[in-house]
Amino acid sequence: MRPVLMIAFHFPPLAGSSGIQRTLRFAQYLPEHDWQPLVLTASPRAFDRTSDDLMREVPADLVVRRSFALNSARHLAIHGRYPAVLARPDRWIIWALSAIPAGLRLIKRYRPVAIWSTYPIATAHVVGRWVSRLSGLPWVADFRDPMAQDGYPEDPATWRSFERIERNAVERAAASVFVSRGAAAMYQRRYPGAADRITVIENGFDEQSYAGIPSTGAPLVPGRRTLLHSGIVYPSERDPRQLLAALAALKRSGRAGDLLVRFRASAHDDLLRDLARRHDVADLIDLAPPLPYREALEEMHRADALLVLQASNCNEQIPAKAYEYLRTHRPVLALTDPNGDTADLLRRCGVRYIAPLDDAVAIERILPEFLTDLGGAVPSAPAVAACSRESRTRELATLLDRVAAR
Repeated sequence: MRPVLMIAFHFPPLAGSSGIQRTLRFAQYLPEHDWQPLVLTASPRAFDRTSDDLMREVPADLVVRRSFALNSARHLAIHGRYPAVLARPDRWIIWALSAIPAGLRLIKRYRPVAIWSTYPIATAHVVGRWVSRLSGLPWVADFRDPMAQDGYPEDPATWRSFERIERNAVERAAASVFVSRGAAAMYQRRYPGAADRITVIENGFDEQSYAGIPSTGAPLVPGRRTLLHSGIVYPSERDPRQLLAALAALKRSGRAGDLLVRFRASAHDDLLRDLARRHDVADLIDLAPPLPYREALEEMHRADALLVLQASNCNEQIPAKAYEYLRTHRPVLALTDPNGDTADLLRRCGVRYIAPLDDAVAIERILPEFLTDLGGAVPSAPAVAACSRESRTRELATLLDRVAAR
């Protein structure tokens, strides 16, 4: 077993982020490929929300170190205000002060041969870079999604900190990993000198999470066909306005039928409630609170169909939820740019019903077609099988083999 130090903010008992699954499943399956994970994460006090539902899936023999961390907005604010420098690159930058020495202590004790750190908490890459620099160990920077983008982050100083961290990572890391083809291609153009060290390892689903879950169940809402969106509805990146406008048009024309769109754990219920009221479609919308992870998976299996929302400003990103949807083998409707990476993944898996999220007319046209062809909207089983976390871990192990060999 060759040890690898894995630096990740997103780790149980953190709740509310699908990003937990990437690190957790890599840590579970890497030993099958002769790699021993050592996880360095933040103390739970820094997490916005915690839940024990995934703690039982953390391997009993996994080395996990939780170093001191604070959330600047919660722990360092006075009357709701705190210095901006304490939130650059993010609200958890204080974590780096303890995580860097903690990482070096883990290296001294367990002698790993490589370091892996994962975004979207940019501080993880700060820690990864310094631990690699001070130890001399090769570093794999797992970006998942792009960092510094046009207009994101909005604050210029924060954007500059993102750009600096991104540049240091891509130029200094032994490998940089993205979860979509478009993101990897964009970074190969942005950093041509590091193009041969930029690769793709997509997200996926964990087969063990579905053990014992019936492939179908009782209808979510008797007498209604339920289209489920499970997860956060970002006002920009997953803007629901044109969807609700399309629902209003369908209702006016009498074509909405028995449709009910359920938003589970949207984090923006007030926005959805206001849009539903303004469009007079409150009877077509159901707003539901968060569920533990396994219960959320069970709900996906019981839904008549599943809804993907992804705006064109995220064309180089694929929501992790898309893989969980695919594994349910339920019909999938994708409201996303047909030219983006999300649409590319879904088409590869046999999903045929795709319309732009920002086009109410296209959504109004495709929704009735989709609802009358649910049997033909089910993903391809062989294509879905290739998206498992076990397959993705094999790809990571192969990359670590190459990095360690260098």
